Amino acid sequence: MRSSALPPAVARYGSVLVAVLTLAFVTAGAAPTLAVTAERVTLSPTADPSTSQTVTWRASDDYTPVLEVTAAADADPILRVEGQRTGSTAGVHYRATVRGLAPDTAYRYRVGDADGGAFGDWRTFTTAAADPDPFRFLYFGDVQNDITAGAAPTVRAALADAPDAEVAVHSGDLVDRAEDDRQWSEWYDAFGPAATGGVNQVAAPGNHEYSGRNLSGHWPLQFPGAGNGPDDEALDGTVYHTDHQGVRFVVLNSNYAYAPGGDRDGWLRSQARWLRGVLEDNPQRWTVVTFHHPVFSNAPGRDNGPLRDTWLDVFEDYDVDLVLQGHDHSYGRGNLVANRTGDPDVQTGPVYVVAVTGPKMYRVDDSVWVDNGAEARVQRGQTQTYQIVSVDGTRLDYVAKTREGEVVDSFTITRDERGKRVTDTLGR
Repeated sequence: MRSSALPPAVARYGSVLVAVLTLAFVTAGAAPTLAVTAERVTLSPTADPSTSQTVTWRASDDYTPVLEVTAAADADPILRVEGQRTGSTAGVHYRATVRGLAPDTAYRYRVGDADGGAFGDWRTFTTAAADPDPFRFLYFGDVQNDITAGAAPTVRAALADAPDAEVAVHSGDLVDRAEDDRQWSEWYDAFGPAATGGVNQVAAPGNHEYSGRNLSGHWPLQFPGAGNGPDDEALDGTVYHTDHQGVRFVVLNSNYAYAPGGDRDGWLRSQARWLRGVLEDNPQRWTVVTFHHPVFSNAPGRDNGPLRDTWLDVFEDYDVDLVLQGHDHSYGRGNLVANRTGDPDVQTGPVYVVAVTGPKMYRVDDSVWVDNGAEARVQRGQTQTYQIVSVDGTRLDYVAKTREGEVVDSFTITRDERGKRVTDTLGR
């Protein structure tokens, strides 16, 4: 794992920093001015997080936004980046991207008003290494319902279990009602400012991020994506890829039911064409794809045949390592039967996972898997989980756990001179 100029807890999460940045200043001899509050400070990945970083935030007032960034060991700002006003939802949203950073380096940053000179406390992030150094990332299924009481304990267990995680992957349905600002506040509170403001959030929209047929107004303001998706305005900010230390993370938008003009097939095919290009020109050893609706659902009546018809061959042709999904409010993990080997504990090819982090649950059934040439190696209903994935050279280790620490699933993927193999490790 990387070293840092700061203590690990500060360099990675900045856990000593408060949840809300209060930006205020005092004029000599005068009473304090009205405070400007910055909240929902979020790290969003660029295409190359080793040299650049996007920050989004919301403030109570409309001001001239600026992002200041300094190497963690320095006292004075070394970079001052002009931000932009991106919209409003019960406050004004801003975004700024800093470029020209050094890889594998701890930075401090703060946001504020360029005209008034008011800034908040410093937060921290660390750029990705330029090489495929070992790291860990977290994967969360639907948070969605009863966020504060039902989902937050699982989220916090994950953050405590992997305090060094460098990426957080979300497979959609972060909230239940797309435009409910209170629910978005609960989601941010569940993760806390140290996580959302210290770890890159790789998020795919679920069906509950849509209101009617329209993507939530909150989504692009909070999760703008890396800006390298298909040339399709309807997919802006919801389809992209980012590379992190040997892993290519790819986000897709599986909400074909909301395709403009009802063009479901066009919506899916345009992403499939783009995805083939992204995977064809992939210099990374590992590939992780995330979206919301499963290609193999965990219960009958929830099947997503159009996704399977359009995307499955792409995943298999390019041997994607992990396909991380949500939507079914249960846990499932499996593979195509064609990818079995002579060893019952070993498979080849992509691994398909469905998970849920929040307390809303559905029953499980493997009929959709079986009827479509696949097998569910692990299924579990009525179980909230979080997932930790550790990447180290030729080896990727995956574990799914409950908030109480029970291991629900685990496996290892190895890519070396002998080829690729996926080995079940649950109970070993």
